[in-house]
Amino acid sequence: MERRPLVLVHGLWDTPHLFHRLVGQLDRAHVPLLVPHLPHRLGAVPLRTLASHLDQHIQAHWGSEQPIDILGFSMGGIISRIWLQELGGASRSRRFISVGSPQRGTLTAQWIPRWLFAGLADMKRGSALLRQLNADSSALASLSCTSFYCRWDAMVFPGWQAVLPVGASHAVPVFTHQQLMAHPLALSMLMQTILGD
Repeated sequence: MERRPLVLVHGLWDTPHLFHRLVGQLDRAHVPLLVPHLPHRLGAVPLRTLASHLDQHIQAHWGSEQPIDILGFSMGGIISRIWLQELGGASRSRRFISVGSPQRGTLTAQWIPRWLFAGLADMKRGSALLRQLNADSSALASLSCTSFYCRWDAMVFPGWQAVLPVGASHAVPVFTHQQLMAHPLALSMLMQTILGD
């Protein structure tokens, strides 16, 4: 069975190495992967700029027609969502998986000044970016969207708000943000969703 290609988008203070456990399982399942590095300068780069960089990676790797799925972890879930909603990504995608992403903002970013860390400030509760994305999420309506979150997440706080406005959402019984991409139970849940019809 030929698998649909999957893009994995890392988050803040992360690199593609974050996904090494998941990538190992996906390789064994013969899922074609793109795991780009998106340098964010400690959160200084605006998320729309990073979404543009993501688009360049996808276009260079798979052109403009190849249908894909996309999974974003933490800040990567917001970057992925910008690509889907604002850069035409939804028209070529089937599945969007958001993992521990502050889709409704996080209180841990509230004190961050935009002039210093624009990317971090984009993740504040009530930021202009998140208001715009949430005001019209119709581009996501044609996709299979799934949100995974950690109730006790200290990075995306409150954790239960790390969900998309559409699709299914699942609380993962882990205790930290990073365990969403490392704990065997979390990886099992992700693999079931990625490989599901």
